[in-house]
Amino acid sequence: MNLKLSLTVFIFLSAHSYAATPFNGYIVKLKNTDNFLADKSVSKMVNIEKLTKTSFGNFAKIAAKDGFLEQSLESLKKNPNIEYIEPNYIITLKKSSFVPNVPSDTFFEKQWGLKNTGDHDTKLGEDINATKAWEITKGSKEVKIAVLDSGIDYNHPDLKNQIEINEAEKNGLPGVDDDNNGYIDDIYGYDFNAKKPDPMDGNGHGTHCAGVIGAQHDGLGVVGVMANVKLIPVKFLDDKGAGEDIDAVAAIDYAIKRGAKVMSNSWGSDEKVQALYDAIKAAEKAGIVFVVAAGNDGADNDRTPSYPNNFDISNIIAVGASNNRGNRASFSNYGSKTVHVFAPGEDIFSTVNNGEYDWMSGTSMAAPFVSGIVGLLLSKEPNLSPKEIRERLIRTSVDNKKLQGDSASNGRVDAYRALMNK
Repeated sequence: MNLKLSLTVFIFLSAHSYAATPFNGYIVKLKNTDNFLADKSVSKMVNIEKLTKTSFGNFAKIAAKDGFLEQSLESLKKNPNIEYIEPNYIITLKKSSFVPNVPSDTFFEKQWGLKNTGDHDTKLGEDINATKAWEITKGSKEVKIAVLDSGIDYNHPDLKNQIEINEAEKNGLPGVDDDNNGYIDDIYGYDFNAKKPDPMDGNGHGTHCAGVIGAQHDGLGVVGVMANVKLIPVKFLDDKGAGEDIDAVAAIDYAIKRGAKVMSNSWGSDEKVQALYDAIKAAEKAGIVFVVAAGNDGADNDRTPSYPNNFDISNIIAVGASNNRGNRASFSNYGSKTVHVFAPGEDIFSTVNNGEYDWMSGTSMAAPFVSGIVGLLLSKEPNLSPKEIRERLIRTSVDNKKLQGDSASNGRVDAYRALMNK
């Protein structure tokens, strides 16, 4: 099943029928891996292309041999070694075009989402109140945030010192899994699309999201919501922004193993996939906050589900996008029951590849603002549960008449109010 994971930059996947959604083979969750692999009746029907072993179960990607008939699929569903089978949907990134005590960083004045001065047809105060929040905390290097995306340019001057380095692999032997996590030489992170230990971003989307969360406060370039943080690059989308559901599952498992406290997810799909649900439930069990972008169809997620936004799991925080005048961005999805909060997401200036900076718009940009605020909260109160964090962000959001009914919070997140719990 190819799950279209759209990096929710400007246009999220539009709703369409099951048959219309591209998929690449099927995902099976296995009850007995050895018996499944040895089952000759299976090997006669399908090719086993990938085997993904996770902390929450083993999964295989299977592809059809000649003439994969409906009866063959029904036969597989009855196989005693299979828990379930579903399409491996293609996840795709839908990028927007680039649109043209305060930190001294060169481009801070462009970062209205952190401090909106009311200049250039914007509305004073329509921001996350970051400068006030930084009087309380600028984060902690103990907080690890995994960016599950198209990778991160870990050489970017504003990000290179913010990357969580796997010291066991860096100081270990080449070609050896020195930390015994199942991945060899994953010094910076891992690329689950290409199956290699190099999560370098070839797209720019993941790097942009990473900058929103944690670009350095160093007097140059831009600043992130957190000055102190460790970012874990987890790449599962290729340089065109496409990936598969089974790789998203593996990416989540990897982030759990790397000790992430927050996962930032600026992608989504129309399709409800059990394997992805299982992966997020495993993150919930590990006490990890799972921040997701609401999507960019301008649709009501209460009526037209979007995933992972619409999964009913306590660690998910679904984020819509507002603009610099306090309105819901025209592209942003919404939902009084299924979207939790809103954050800046239109005309956001941040890091991109090759040491550069540029603008992007989308709920993809709103989600990392919230990931950063969650990181600030965990820096101050490390024992908060994901559910407590979600409830606090909803309760402490700034009420906004223009956002009434668009989310559970009826407003925009405020970092200072969240930290002060008021």
